[in-house]
Amino acid sequence: MSLQFPSPFKHRHPPVLDVNAVFDRRLTVGQRVADAVANAMGSWTFIVTQSALLAVWIVLNIVGSIHSWDPYPFILMNLLLSTQAAYAAPVIMMSQNRQAARDRIEAHSDFEVNEKTEAEVRAILDHLAAQDRALGILHTMITDLQEKLDARLPGAPG
Repeated sequence: MSLQFPSPFKHRHPPVLDVNAVFDRRLTVGQRVADAVANAMGSWTFIVTQSALLAVWIVLNIVGSIHSWDPYPFILMNLLLSTQAAYAAPVIMMSQNRQAARDRIEAHSDFEVNEKTEAEVRAILDHLAAQDRALGILHTMITDLQEKLDARLPGAPG
């Protein structure tokens, strides 16, 4: 009866990468600007600020009806808002597309980490199974030795 254990597990994989750091290093200036614009436009600060500016615009043009630069129905304001929307939508879409690409890379990285983890867990389970077999063998050997020792001692039963 010999005790056999699997060979020690060897980590043969590169270290786990921080996908966000790798992705952020590759961003161009334009991509960073698009992300900053999308983040700013998607905030309560932007909504409140824009709402306040529009309210001031409307009030100034209604109250100052003699010197108003954009009388009701506020055609200039609508033109500015349409222009803002025309530029904001593609910029936000660029940011969302980049986020989707980042999510795909991160999902692939998660998959690789899961594969590595599965291999390590499998190695641990194999080692535990070998330890269980070894403990069984050792238990049998100890029981056999105890029985032989008991048989040799004077006054031992049997």
